Amino acid sequence: MDGKVGFIGLGLMGKPMARNLMKAGYSLVVHNIPPEPARELAGEAAVTNGREVAQQSDIIITMLPDSPDVQQVVAGQNGVLEGIKEGALLIDMSTISPVVTRQLVERVREKGASMLDAPVSGGDVGAVQGTLSIMVGGAPADFERAKPLFEVMGKTIVHVGANGAGQVTKAANQVVVGITIAAVSEALLLGAKGGVAPDKLLDVLGGGLAGNKVMEVKREKYLTRNFTPGFRAELHHKDMGIALSTARECGLVLPLTAIVDQLFLAMRKKGWGGEDHSGLLRVLEDLADYEVI
Repeated sequence: MDGKVGFIGLGLMGKPMARNLMKAGYSLVVHNIPPEPARELAGEAAVTNGREVAQQSDIIITMLPDSPDVQQVVAGQNGVLEGIKEGALLIDMSTISPVVTRQLVERVREKGASMLDAPVSGGDVGAVQGTLSIMVGGAPADFERAKPLFEVMGKTIVHVGANGAGQVTKAANQVVVGITIAAVSEALLLGAKGGVAPDKLLDVLGGGLAGNKVMEVKREKYLTRNFTPGFRAELHHKDMGIALSTARECGLVLPLTAIVDQLFLAMRKKGWGGEDHSGLLRVLEDLADYEVI
């Protein structure tokens, strides 16, 4: 094992990911705001800022909500860059802008360290079970160094290219998931309005070409209307914005992404942003003035 591992960000995803590393025998130094999850997970190994994490760690993992959070924790006051060792490896597993990622990579290199962007897909269930899909951007040697940790946290682990490629891949992932959630929601509305029971509809669609992971993983949420978050809609809205801004930089037109981005915005405006992203169904029901169940 490659020395001590630092872990910053113990939210819905980060906490079970860190716990799995500890179960696998890794010695962790952790930090979180608020501090209670860090103390609960690691006791005295919980520290007060990113600088202290970096000073005590050979590999530092960050799992945070958005680009400004990562920038603050890494490059802000008492941040990782103030304590990072020469030869250390920073692994950002957050979902953030590829542009911000590449900017941070340069800052990390100035300190004689290296960085990977390794966002994940699989939600809270995948984080708990250690079955996440991990898409990694960075140098091949850094990927090989980090791979034993990735194998604890994930099942599908792919080195997709240079720094920033992991974040571009995650943006593409979120485009597919968001559009699929919208498609399943519209199908449920159409079926229910036409007299087909939602469970029967999901059964038959799931057995054909229309079958998809959203139907499988979110089935109970749709059928019980319990939208307790596995992945918050407000975060998926943020991710759709990353996809659109990345597309704009590349000169690409992504019309379906833009539509779903607006649906997620409507969901937030309704006060439902803290619900699971499958709760997008509620926005479409609201537009149709009809509830599936």
